[in-house]
Amino acid sequence: LLESELFGYSKGAFTGAAGDKKGLFSLAHKGTLFLDELGDMSLSMQAKLLRVLQEGEVSPLGSEKVVKVDVRIIAATNQDLRKMVEQKTFRQDLYYRLDVVSIRVPALRERKEDVPLLLEHFLRHFAEKNDTPVLAVDPEALQLLLEYDWPGNIRELQSVVMTSAVFAEEGRISLKSLESKPELRRGSGQGHAPLKSFGTLNLKTIEKQAVQGALRQCDGNKQQAAKVLGISRRALYNKLESHNIS
Repeated sequence: LLESELFGYSKGAFTGAAGDKKGLFSLAHKGTLFLDELGDMSLSMQAKLLRVLQEGEVSPLGSEKVVKVDVRIIAATNQDLRKMVEQKTFRQDLYYRLDVVSIRVPALRERKEDVPLLLEHFLRHFAEKNDTPVLAVDPEALQLLLEYDWPGNIRELQSVVMTSAVFAEEGRISLKSLESKPELRRGSGQGHAPLKSFGTLNLKTIEKQAVQGALRQCDGNKQQAAKVLGISRRALYNKLESHNIS
């Protein structure tokens, strides 16, 4: 199925092939093709993909015709391809053929300063989809979300937000709203200062007060304030600008 989608097929190539069909490589000629979850590709399919990348040509299923293609590849995976190469579950030659420019996106547990921003984004999306007001988040609930390590990354956070929004009461997400996700308590740590002093506020206000509090604590030293907040100095400058903090 993957081969027919990528390379196309000719009429009669298999049962149900009623006509010729161009593959994604042909459709992306002189353009860009994004391949997601590359680590899930079988070894036999990896060999065929490598041939396309090396030779710049594809052969549709059921056809001896060779089609020249010029395609830029962007690939993504949530797996460690280097380790897969060592385990011989991913071809080394394909890995080096693709590894021209690599961008590593840190896991959510490595950038927990993004949790409030992502939380607000998903809550706004939920509100727009269901035509309801944007929910507020109790500081105790936010604290729990910040302490969790998110093994499922952003998709897991989105799932938690959708579930807790359904169980929210009085326009806010509380610890009670998160009771349907017991794994949050099992996987939480103690890496953040308590947020109870903020009261029940929206996420943007909580973030602004956290930034202001860190600056006061560090006598205006931005580098030290960034360390207190657990974010980079550039991220701090972005937050100062977004919250209009001089």
